Amino acid sequence: MTAALGPRTDARRHHDPSVRGFASDNYAGAHPEILAAIALANGGHQVSYGEDQYTEHLQRIMHSHFGPTAEAFPVFNGTGANVTALQALTDRWGAVICAESAHINVDEGGAPERMGGLKLLTVPTPDGKLTPELIDRQAWGWEDEHRAMPQVVSITQNTELGTVYTVEEIRAIVDHSHAKGMKVHLDGARIANAAASLDVPMRAFTNAVGVDVLSYGGTKNGMLFGEAVVVLNPDAVSHMKHLRKLSMQLASKMRFVSVQLEALLAKDLWLRNARHANAMARRLADGVQGVDGVEILYPVQANAVFARLPHEVSRRLQQRFRFYFWDEAAGDVRWMCSFDTTEDDVDAFLQALKEEMSR
Repeated sequence: MTAALGPRTDARRHHDPSVRGFASDNYAGAHPEILAAIALANGGHQVSYGEDQYTEHLQRIMHSHFGPTAEAFPVFNGTGANVTALQALTDRWGAVICAESAHINVDEGGAPERMGGLKLLTVPTPDGKLTPELIDRQAWGWEDEHRAMPQVVSITQNTELGTVYTVEEIRAIVDHSHAKGMKVHLDGARIANAAASLDVPMRAFTNAVGVDVLSYGGTKNGMLFGEAVVVLNPDAVSHMKHLRKLSMQLASKMRFVSVQLEALLAKDLWLRNARHANAMARRLADGVQGVDGVEILYPVQANAVFARLPHEVSRRLQQRFRFYFWDEAAGDVRWMCSFDTTEDDVDAFLQALKEEMSR
């Protein structure tokens, strides 16, 4: 007689797929083309830890976007990408200059400093964007052994406040940083949205202007999971593959990360998704303009809308749609759109906002 194995635990849906929100582009599911790519890579055996055919092919795709010297190192998540990249660019005594609002400073649980062993030197900015002048507030003291040495400037494109650097602005930052002996890292968690906003190839504001290392973001643009550290300047880093392993970012079944990046980048899925998310944010912003008592805080240049409205209105509205406070004391909120946000979603949210504002 066989022993009882307990009740069956067949997978079943635990959420209502009709529920929509504006809290984060991470809330969205995976694009159907991404899921199809994962299924395509499944079955049979492929060499583990990145020696598979999908990861090999991904390198050629990255070359088409970021030049022949680009080398991609797929990782699990954005924090892992940033920590691994910044470790590769700094010495043990090194520091990274970034905006005070940067994700590496605000939203990564101290991982760059605690896990990466580096110092963040932050600069307040009015719109999330660094400039050469702002960088110079922290770019000093290289010979002072009492101060962490500024070795890297890290910028986010698009920024955490939804603003977008122009190609010329990034070129000026790179030239200024390199002239002072510092390298440049670009956190591209939403790089596709920035390229769609500027209507330029991603290379235009990365390898073409001298950025050394890129954290390429795929999860917010329709992938199930996974990002990549893309080394654009091979002379800027050393032992990248060892750092990825040391940072616990080496996937054993890497083909399932690489094939997602391939599906996103081989044709135009990355751009279609980004353009749509940006368009939905623009539709939302245009609709908000006509609502008395709601103020848009920053230019809407990508897929985020930052607004200020009465606190009690936001609280009531959050009972109908998920979104986050950005600065609760000030009444500032953030509304995010994703690749699967629909016009009906935006219009329903605007109607709810108008109803709550009129109460």
